[in-house]
Amino acid sequence: MINAQTLTDRFIRYVQIDTQSDPQSTASPTTEKQKDLGRVLVQELHELGITDAELDAFGYVYATIPANVPGDVPVPTICFCAHMDTSPDVTGAGVKPIIHRQWNGTDIILPEPADAPIVIGQKDHPDLAQQVGNDIITASGDTLLGADNKAGVAAIMAAADYLMANPDVPHGRIRILFTPDEEVGKGTANIDMAKLDATYGYTIDGESLGTLEDETFSADGVQIVIQGVSTHPGFAKGKLENALKIAGDILAGLPRTGLSPETTEGKEGFVHPTHMEGNQDRVVLDFIVRDFTTDGLHEHEALLQSLVDEVLANYPHSTATLTVREQYRNMKEVLDQHPAVAEHALEAIRRAGLSPQRRSIRGGTDGSRLSFMGLPCPNIFAGEHAFHSREEWVSVQDMQKAAEVIVHLAQIWAGK
Repeated sequence: MINAQTLTDRFIRYVQIDTQSDPQSTASPTTEKQKDLGRVLVQELHELGITDAELDAFGYVYATIPANVPGDVPVPTICFCAHMDTSPDVTGAGVKPIIHRQWNGTDIILPEPADAPIVIGQKDHPDLAQQVGNDIITASGDTLLGADNKAGVAAIMAAADYLMANPDVPHGRIRILFTPDEEVGKGTANIDMAKLDATYGYTIDGESLGTLEDETFSADGVQIVIQGVSTHPGFAKGKLENALKIAGDILAGLPRTGLSPETTEGKEGFVHPTHMEGNQDRVVLDFIVRDFTTDGLHEHEALLQSLVDEVLANYPHSTATLTVREQYRNMKEVLDQHPAVAEHALEAIRRAGLSPQRRSIRGGTDGSRLSFMGLPCPNIFAGEHAFHSREEWVSVQDMQKAAEVIVHLAQIWAGK
């Protein structure tokens, strides 16, 4: 159904465009270079015959595949979404993709750096066991690959190519959305929902073949601002209350055997310090708080507040304010009200010849926010693995299957 070579060529082309986002930037998009990929995608969409494809000032790409079913057939508009940016954790500049054709199951040794080659093997990447005989794409070892989420971008483009070239395949109106800044939590910040004008959506940003993710963490950001008492250290006895030491006491008081990313799994939440800056007078501590329920979030935040209060009891002239900022909520709260969205995705995965696996994400996607913005939006696999690392890899055949699932979904919605 989906041409493997054309899909591979698209993916290789996309990952060589540096689209790394910047968490410190206040611009939208956070880096202008994300628009470089956006412009390429708009041009390619026009070449497919999609005339309304556009890149807006905020770096979003919008496009429409018109319905080809009779106008009196009530088919909801479906959106397929992927993000164009790559993680700030590892450089995405100068990506040199390598195709390991018909991989034979042995360790993949990346050529760079030459003095300490990176090894990708089944021991650390168990999903590779399903890939023997497939074509695996990696970077060269000194950058990430960018399969997160250019695998999803390539799959959507391949599906759009197929649908435009095969007008006999029935489908309703389809909206395509490519977003910037997902990796820095701003992927939906400037989406024009009226312009998008879709009823349901799917992000194509998942990992293992056949997976559907319809549950995510709920997430908050917490900032603690500590105001100590500063004075000259030579005359500090009985006066100095060092904000750095207060911050250290707070961090040292966090649970050591649980409630952290390194000690939790499954449905367990956590409190995770991510940034600290300041001096003896004033310190700012940033945390992310995660749980699968909003009540769980509030419990973790209450624990953090009581820890702050306990520490401040030893520093009577200092203060600390704790501010909570909502980041996103578990998409399941919305998707449970629209069961057909997930059910149709599971059926599309079956039609692609796969055994569907329903999973939860210990994280979030653009779909988390989109679901609460009025577009119920679970996450479908794209085949990307080892995100945000130099060991990142993707299978061409998995991307093919992701594109097939998109085509089947379009037909299923038209048939229902």
